[in-house]
Amino acid sequence: MLINPDYETARDALLAEASAVDTERVPLDESAGRVLAEDLVAREPVPAFDRSAYDGYAFRAEDVSCATQDAPVTLTVVCDIPAGTVPSCRIEPGTAAKILTGAPIPEGADTVVAYERTQFTDRSVALFAPVESGANIVRAGEDVQAGTRLALAGTVIDAGLAGSLAAQGIACPSVYRKPVVGIISTGNEVVETGEDVPEGKIRNTNRHVFAAALKRTGCEPLYLGCAGDSEQEISALIERGIESCDAVLLTGGVSAGDLDRTPHAMVMAGAALLVRGVSMKPGMACAYSLLDGKLLFGLSGNPASALTSFYAVVQPALKKMCGRREPLPRSLTVELASDFPKKTKATRLLRGTLDLSNGSVLLRLPESQGNAVISSAIGCDAIAVVPAGSGALKKGTVLKGFIL
Repeated sequence: MLINPDYETARDALLAEASAVDTERVPLDESAGRVLAEDLVAREPVPAFDRSAYDGYAFRAEDVSCATQDAPVTLTVVCDIPAGTVPSCRIEPGTAAKILTGAPIPEGADTVVAYERTQFTDRSVALFAPVESGANIVRAGEDVQAGTRLALAGTVIDAGLAGSLAAQGIACPSVYRKPVVGIISTGNEVVETGEDVPEGKIRNTNRHVFAAALKRTGCEPLYLGCAGDSEQEISALIERGIESCDAVLLTGGVSAGDLDRTPHAMVMAGAALLVRGVSMKPGMACAYSLLDGKLLFGLSGNPASALTSFYAVVQPALKKMCGRREPLPRSLTVELASDFPKKTKATRLLRGTLDLSNGSVLLRLPESQGNAVISSAIGCDAIAVVPAGSGALKKGTVLKGFIL
């Protein structure tokens, strides 16, 4: 068991135990944001045939090689080719076909010119300048050649990938199933949202914080209930979660107080502790374990602190479970948009919002970075890492960080 490692060591320990869940096929219309479970190799070229880039005329370039403004060349129009049809004519010397955007190039033609560069009637078209062979023709395979690897397994399906799947005729791509992650709240002081809040009690913020965070990660949250501060109750909910979920996330009870029983409950349920505490602020209090090959994530009861731990330590393991090829967050370098007056004993993770408006990558910090101030996470999309031992930081300080 690792005790108080740095957050990257804790993160890597969880990553080592995480593995992708099984796969399923879903309709392409429902695949956005899902993770592709097999390499996408083009089975056919895109486009499948040479086609026109414009509404205009298709003909032989050599027929208009001597065309000028004063001595235009007039070609006889022998057919119309709308998009979606097969050409019914062959282009012979001195002839042309009226063609629309996306329509197949007729046999014999090797160039296309747009309407606005011609004068035309129903039966003829006049050209006033030479046109290069191959002009304005989208060649077969210009977008994708057959046999091209378009995406690797583990790629998130975005608009471009959805379009590429559609172009290959894949109506139900293979994707990784969304991992089901059980959520357990703890604490005798917790009541559910919507209930009356007796004096001394608090609403169950964390349940909804992590339902949203898990969905954004690509997981399916399942609320298992609130266990109070009883080891037996927490352990029972853990056992229930292990039976029905791919991983379990708990909040509260991971510090060193008399009622912080979550790590003990994990052990009572049969779990092996992997990490106990992480040297970072916020999010120092935590407990991560493994039970029946499934990860248990024990986070602080303070919502902002727990959310920071989630992003820094837990989320990469969940992304790996989702099948993501690159589970680690994208790194970046930011400048602080304001002073940060506190000294940093252990590595500090600052939540903030990126501002690219002036050409620099600025990180705007919320007014408070407090452990319990969940409102400070509204709109946050990046975290800056302040090295241990740092003093107060001035506006413009450059820090490494990562995107949420």
